[in-house]
Amino acid sequence: MSDVFISYARSTQAQAQQVAEGLRRLGYAVWRDDDLPAHRPYEEVIAERLKSAKAVVVIWSAEAAKSQWVQSEADQARADQKLVQLTIDGARLPMPFDRIQCADLADWAGDADAPSWRKVVASVAELTGGPGLSPGHAGRTARPQRKLSICVLPFANMSGEADQEYFSDGISEDIITDLTKVSALSVVARNTAFTFKGKAVDVRQVARQLEVSHVLEGSVRKAGGRVRITAQLIDGASGDHTWAERYDRDLTDIFALQDEISEAIVAALKLKLLPEEKEAIERRGTVDPDAYDLYLMARQYLITGNHGDVRAAETVVRLCLRATEIDPGYAKAWALMAIAQTSLRLPSGKPDDGLEEAERALALDASLAEAHAIKARHLFRLGRGEEASAEIDIALGLDPESYEVNVSAGVLSFRWQRLDDAIRYYEKAAALMEPAFSDPGMLITCYAAIGDGKATRRAARVCLERVEKALALDRSNGSAMAFGVSALAALGEAERARDWSRRALLIDPDNMGMRYNIACCLSGQLGDAAAALDLLGTYFATATVGDLSHIKVDPDLDPIREEPGFKAMLAAAEARLGLRRG
Repeated sequence: MSDVFISYARSTQAQAQQVAEGLRRLGYAVWRDDDLPAHRPYEEVIAERLKSAKAVVVIWSAEAAKSQWVQSEADQARADQKLVQLTIDGARLPMPFDRIQCADLADWAGDADAPSWRKVVASVAELTGGPGLSPGHAGRTARPQRKLSICVLPFANMSGEADQEYFSDGISEDIITDLTKVSALSVVARNTAFTFKGKAVDVRQVARQLEVSHVLEGSVRKAGGRVRITAQLIDGASGDHTWAERYDRDLTDIFALQDEISEAIVAALKLKLLPEEKEAIERRGTVDPDAYDLYLMARQYLITGNHGDVRAAETVVRLCLRATEIDPGYAKAWALMAIAQTSLRLPSGKPDDGLEEAERALALDASLAEAHAIKARHLFRLGRGEEASAEIDIALGLDPESYEVNVSAGVLSFRWQRLDDAIRYYEKAAALMEPAFSDPGMLITCYAAIGDGKATRRAARVCLERVEKALALDRSNGSAMAFGVSALAALGEAERARDWSRRALLIDPDNMGMRYNIACCLSGQLGDAAAALDLLGTYFATATVGDLSHIKVDPDLDPIREEPGFKAMLAAAEARLGLRRG
């Protein structure tokens, strides 16, 4: 098998050949797709070679940045911690690869002594344990002194209960957020750090891959009213501990403990914390640990829960409501309640469910991006498209790394029928929150609509993997099963998809969101119009204005849109809601 796999776009074939020859001259076994055998399926060979390679060199270009093939191969290499990136034209890299070190070979003409080429060779040598630079080059590749930078790996949940994962994840996210407020420190983004969640990793390899000077890892044990947090800061070059500590505290001290950890890291790195940075780190959305715990629990439940199930929706709202009762000034809890009320189809009969709570959150904190994002969705529902567009732009400007903001931007782009934008936002959301299965599920629809089969299958694989994890926690999660049906159908497993749909409808028959998603799969992927219309009958009977705006543009329903039964159900729903036909 090969040491090195080379991924590239077809227009850069000459440069790929040049890179391959340069590595072969150093003694590496290199594979690229001009070596494909004629007797085997293309995708099968690619997957096999990609998996077996010790290093994957991705050659980025303007075309490669748009290629779902290259992105998929780079995704796999990043997940396997064997990605080496180089660019040949300076084109902007797609997310999240723009956050990983990339060698610039724009002007490289094959010179073995070029610094950019030596950087590529050094990375390949570290990953493969191969020959690296030839003896004549020894001593020429001393690393420049690195700026202090850190990756906070997701803290391990040591509570012995999977349903406590939300708390350890929340602690990890808050430490990342705190450290980003230190101007002298570069911090790896949450979505990149969380790709290592649950994996046994070599800390030095993580540091090399992400080009960071330090890595923080730790664990959280929460039991009763106590919390134990262990944390260790590791030098990425030597693997030695720079600092380590164990904390045993009452949960009532959780905020002071987070501040203490962040400030200890800054001190261990011998950085000076400016007064305004210290103040920013210590500024919390709430001062009540019980409200904070309820907020973290509700957010995790919203992301991975059973969307479309009334009981699940009411649980999220109930948790947020309790958090705001404890601390009425907790703007983030008000915003999360608004998101839950808007997204989960609560059957209250109030058409503006969530808007009042979003406005309350903004009154408390006008800089809260999530509140602006959910308000944008309500403005769209009210027919105020320009205001909705302005509001979502505000949200993206305030926090482009927010999961909730990118989901709302994806929803609005989808309903505006801007599928390229919807894809961009759903891809970002999927990268930001790994447990969430609905975002790769929406990508299946978006990519299928633009005819990108390769990307559709990639999204389906991601979706199915996340669905299976969700079902391992709750076998009755109808929302997960519905997205699993779509993923299986997209992967060509039609019979398995039908089996899942039958099982889902037996287990959770009153889940309207699940019924809709299965109907979409039956219509758009499995070609069963009668079964799709049958499922939609119940859905249309309770559909909201927002539901109808989605139905009218959903490409999955295009095969049955002209069916008399579909038109009749749509007309009846519009009449019930007092809407004029458009």
